[in-house]
Amino acid sequence: MERSRLLPFAVLAAVPFVMVLGNSMLIPVFPRLESELGLNQFQVGLLVTAFSVPAGVVIPFAGAFSDHVGRKIIMFPALLLYGSGGLIAGCASVLTRNPFPWIVAGRIVQGIGAGGTYQIALALTGDLFRGGARTQAVGSLEAANGFGKVISPVAGSALGALAWFAPFFAYGALAIPVAFALWLLVDEPTERRAKQSAGEYVRSLAGIFRKKGAALLAAYFAGAAGLFLLFGLLSLVSDELEMKHDLTGIAKGFALAVPVTVMTLTTYTSGRLLRDRNRFLTPAVIAGNGLAAGALAALAFLGGLYALIGFASAMGLGIGLMLPALNTLITGATGPKERGVVTALYGTVRFFGVAAGPPAFGLAQGGSRPVMFLVGAGIAAAALALGARFIQSQRLLEEAGR
Repeated sequence: MERSRLLPFAVLAAVPFVMVLGNSMLIPVFPRLESELGLNQFQVGLLVTAFSVPAGVVIPFAGAFSDHVGRKIIMFPALLLYGSGGLIAGCASVLTRNPFPWIVAGRIVQGIGAGGTYQIALALTGDLFRGGARTQAVGSLEAANGFGKVISPVAGSALGALAWFAPFFAYGALAIPVAFALWLLVDEPTERRAKQSAGEYVRSLAGIFRKKGAALLAAYFAGAAGLFLLFGLLSLVSDELEMKHDLTGIAKGFALAVPVTVMTLTTYTSGRLLRDRNRFLTPAVIAGNGLAAGALAALAFLGGLYALIGFASAMGLGIGLMLPALNTLITGATGPKERGVVTALYGTVRFFGVAAGPPAFGLAQGGSRPVMFLVGAGIAAAALALGARFIQSQRLLEEAGR
């Protein structure tokens, strides 16, 4: 990467880093929230849902508008909203007797803001880079997202030890400066914006989905299923580390960080290794889903702290192998005039996967543990089968050079 692009790209990479804290930093504080606010695990899981569902709804609209008016003009106010939602939740926690409804409201505001962040940053990265450089750049962006997942359990545990509401204030302290840095330091290629009418734009998108719809839908499903399983498993691990293994505070944060660190390192490494090796993108998606399915199937029959962390790390390895390949396939499936909305739809299904994971695993904990993990393994196996059947990297990337 050219030196002149390093600082702007670092600011761009800060967007997914900050965004991923929206859920990951709260997960270690779930038990504390339960005790302080008198909530059950399903209710605290709804704090993830309140964030992720609005984000998922907003993302495709943000992506479509970004194709026409520009990426930065969407991302700047979105980051301000994201930070402000955290401040609403934090202030309500300090100033009101029954803060939970206000916290949910703040999380909804955060989610609306999050809808205009990571996927738009991914589309802008696709606009700025081509070919192998794009594969490495989107891999680095996903690694920044993963690094946020590594930091967030430790940061969330540390902040939660200070005060259960402290993580909410951290969102504003991080997101608002990044918004201004993005506006001032990152340029975007304005000549690539869509100049079609609304009808032409819709017809162009329809043509893309007629030609590549099965492959794109298989890729969307793989991303959504992977994050559904990852965040569901992490919420379960967070609960069991404290309730069954008596790990709390920073020690718990470091334990939670192990599988996420494996995922992040794998994401960064695979993003570099896959550069200019498009023929390996589909095998990476298949192998990643296979590792996730195997790890969840093993957890159906093996218990204990080391098995929990070890197989969660194996799942992190699989997800980390898969995500850069999916990002490259989806950002490269179309030209810049439609890339925003195609990438944003991917973001929508990812957010819905994240939103559903913690409450689904929370509800499933009341039933059979082996069945819960075997169903999860079946979901990963279904993503594997669909990827093997429909995702052909050469065909999906026919327009990557546009």
